[in-house]
Amino acid sequence: MTKPRVFVTRILPDRGLQKVLAQTDATVWQEELPPPRAVLLDWARQADGLLTLLTDKIDAELLDAAPHLKVVANFAVGFDNFDVPAATQRRVLMTNTPGVLTDTTADLAFTLLMACARRIVEGHTYAKNGHWRTWGPMLLMGQDIHGATLGVAGIGRIGLAMARRARGFGMRILYHDAFRSEVAEQELGAVAVSKAELLAQSDFVSLHVPLTPETYHYIDAAALRTMKPNAILINTARGPVVDTLALYEALKAQQIFAAGLDVTDPEPLPAEHPLYTLDNALVVPHIASASFETRSRMAEMAADNLLAGLAGQLPPNCLNPEALR
Repeated sequence: MTKPRVFVTRILPDRGLQKVLAQTDATVWQEELPPPRAVLLDWARQADGLLTLLTDKIDAELLDAAPHLKVVANFAVGFDNFDVPAATQRRVLMTNTPGVLTDTTADLAFTLLMACARRIVEGHTYAKNGHWRTWGPMLLMGQDIHGATLGVAGIGRIGLAMARRARGFGMRILYHDAFRSEVAEQELGAVAVSKAELLAQSDFVSLHVPLTPETYHYIDAAALRTMKPNAILINTARGPVVDTLALYEALKAQQIFAAGLDVTDPEPLPAEHPLYTLDNALVVPHIASASFETRSRMAEMAADNLLAGLAGQLPPNCLNPEALR
């Protein structure tokens, strides 16, 4: 029997990739950068299934060019790159990998919080460059974490996991979300507040909102002006949730103390971007889920979603089950 044709848009951890290679006629894009649009369209024309990343745009144009396509499996919890309604109209199943990266992402968010608060990267650079001559009472003073106030914007799975970590440090927890979280309130003593209150009262603001038209530039110049001068902003959500230029100006003017970013706008952030010139801006290359175990589990979930869809079954993590019906 002929195996289904699949295009995998990047090399993935073996635990998932080997499943796909064993059960399909798969081609894996070997380059570090994403396949160009023309290449993706060309493979889509031949494919029964695609295994994609957030960098691969799956829209009406691509779907119309793919007459055999049954399923697209995203190696991500997010699906900003998917036009789900267009896929549903064309009876193409769309899937993601939710839940698996919750704790790993929260770990990274809290790592950024601690690194910014205690100026860890600055300290390493200071020592490495030979400036460390003696212990100094005024040297590289940062912000306390214990007893401080954390404001969580978006109290979904990752936001709640972040709040749990903060509770272990004795932090006061505020949150803002469209929905009340009884778990956060009862388990952690978190207090629901307005966005304005969260920004004005928090020593640390951690962003965990999805990217929607409503959350585009959720943190803009006006929002930054309402934050405390000692405040630290953490973004592990999506880059465009923050107005990058406004953040640069606020950090440069020391309007807020620091920012830790796992995601940026644009992404990747060009090496010549002025944010890199600031000691109080810590930027890492979208690595929140980058642990060996989590990325392997993500690959396995994406593979299982893909293979189920190719077999005409409902994938375990399907965004549009109505497409199968």
